[in-house]
Amino acid sequence: MIRLDRLVNVLGGYGVRLACCPVPRSTELRSVVMRESTRARAVDGDVFLAVGAGSVARAVEWAARARASAVLVHGGAEVAEEAAALGEAGGVAVLVVEPEVSWSQLAGVVYGLVLEGRETESGRGPTDLFALADSLAGAVGGAVTIEDRSSGVLAYSDSRQGADQARLETILARRVPDRLRGLFEARGVFAHLATRDEPLFVEGDPEHGLTGRVVVAVRAGRELLGSVWVTSGTPLTGARCAALADGARTVALHLLRHRASADLERQVESDLAARLIEGTADAATVVSRLGLPPVDLRVVAVRARIAAERHEALLLAFERATTGFGWSRPGRSALAGNTLYTVLPGERVGAAREWVAQLRAALPDRVVVTAGIGGPAPAADLPASRQEADECLALHEARPPDAPPPAYDESWDDILLQRLRAAARAGRTPARGPVAELRRHDQEHATHYVATLRAWLEAQGDLARAGDRLGVHPNTIRYRLRKMTEVTALDLDDARKRLAMIIHLAAADDD
Repeated sequence: MIRLDRLVNVLGGYGVRLACCPVPRSTELRSVVMRESTRARAVDGDVFLAVGAGSVARAVEWAARARASAVLVHGGAEVAEEAAALGEAGGVAVLVVEPEVSWSQLAGVVYGLVLEGRETESGRGPTDLFALADSLAGAVGGAVTIEDRSSGVLAYSDSRQGADQARLETILARRVPDRLRGLFEARGVFAHLATRDEPLFVEGDPEHGLTGRVVVAVRAGRELLGSVWVTSGTPLTGARCAALADGARTVALHLLRHRASADLERQVESDLAARLIEGTADAATVVSRLGLPPVDLRVVAVRARIAAERHEALLLAFERATTGFGWSRPGRSALAGNTLYTVLPGERVGAAREWVAQLRAALPDRVVVTAGIGGPAPAADLPASRQEADECLALHEARPPDAPPPAYDESWDDILLQRLRAAARAGRTPARGPVAELRRHDQEHATHYVATLRAWLEAQGDLARAGDRLGVHPNTIRYRLRKMTEVTALDLDDARKRLAMIIHLAAADDD
C-alpha cells in the first residue's frame, strides 16, 4: 500500500505528469485494475490503467465506474488541459503518460509500487534477473550479461557458451574493467546505447580477451536503464536478433519494477534514518522499525564526487548503500544535503571502515569517496555521533582520499583541536596575553619565542628535550625563556596559566 502522493512522485521519473488531483494526495492506494470486457463483471480498484481508452474522456469515465482514485491515460502536453477539466468534473486524479512509455513498462512500475511494497519490505525482491539472463541466453545462443548504466553487472547467465576472458573478468569484478570500458568508448558503443535502440555488433579484440559482443540498450521511454550483452563472434540475425530485442524490453520491465519497489523501501528507510540522526523521542521504536539491533550504533558520513561533479556520484553512492531486499544490509542510510549518512551497528571501528571500503569498491573507479566515522552511541544519542562523523569527514577531506577514514574513537584529539581552531578563526581567542604578545614580538623582531614556548610546554619543562625539538642547545632555551619575561608576564610556575597557554597555542596552530 502506498499513498497517491508517492505514486505521483515516482511516476514523474518515468514520463508521467499529474494533470489534476481533485482527491487528497494522502489517499491510500491498495489495488490496480484495467477495463474488462463488456460481458465480464464490473471491477473496482484504486488505480485505473486506461489501456485502449482512445480518449481522456473515456478513460475518466471508465475510472469513475471503477470508483478509482486515479487514472493513467496516454497522451502528450496537448491533452493536459482537457484531462484537468474532465478529472476535476469526475472526481478522479488524472496522470498523463508520455507516448514513448509503453503500457507494459508502466504496468510493471505501478503494480510494483502498489502491490509489491509489502513484499519487498518483508524480504522478497520483485524480479529474478539471473533467471531472465539464463532464459535469454538459451534464446540467443550466447552467454548473457545484464548491466546498469554505469557498466555495473546486475545479472549474468550461467551458460559457458561463448564465454571469454573479458566476460570472466567483468563478472568477477561485478563491473566492466576500465580497459574494456575504454575500448568500448573508443568504438562508440556507449554513444550508440545512449541514442539507438537496435542491437550493435562489437568486433572481438584478442588483446583484451574479447571474442565479440552484441549489445542492445535497455530503455524505458527516453531513459537509458542499462544494457544487455551477448557473447557472439558474428552479428545476430533473424529469430536470435528478435529474441534479444524482446529480451531487452523484458529486462526494462524488470528493472522498472525493481526500481519502483526499491524506491519505496529507500523512502521508508531514509525517512526513519533521518529521524534517528536528527534526534527523536521514540528512537528505540525507530531502531526497531529499521530492523537494527538494540546495541550501540555509529553514524558514518560519506561524500562522493566525480571530478567537480558531486550530485551524480552521491546519488550513485546512496543507491549502492541502499541496494538489497529483506533488510539484509548492515546499515540504514539517508541523504542530507551533499552527504550520505549511514547508521551501522556494532562498536568495532574496523567494521565501519570495512563498510566504507565495500561501498568504495562498489562504485566506479573514477568516484572519489571521503568518509568520517562517529563514535558508538545508544539510539537516543545518535545526533552526537552524527556531529562526530561530520567532523571526522572534514578531517578526511583534508587528507589523501586513499587514507583510512578517521573515526572519533581514535581521532577525538584531532577533533578537539579542530574545534578550537574553528573558534580561533571566528575571532574567539584573546588578542592580548602572553601568546599573542610573543607572536607579535616574533613578527616584529624575527625572534622564535612562540616556537620555543611551545617546545618547552610540550617537553613539560625539560630543557634538553625542548632543545632537541628545536635543534638548539638547552642553554639557548633557558636564555630565550628569560628574554620572554621581558616581553610579557610569563608565569610558567602557574599550572593553570601553562594549561591556558597550551590551549591558546593549539587553537592558533599556524606556526
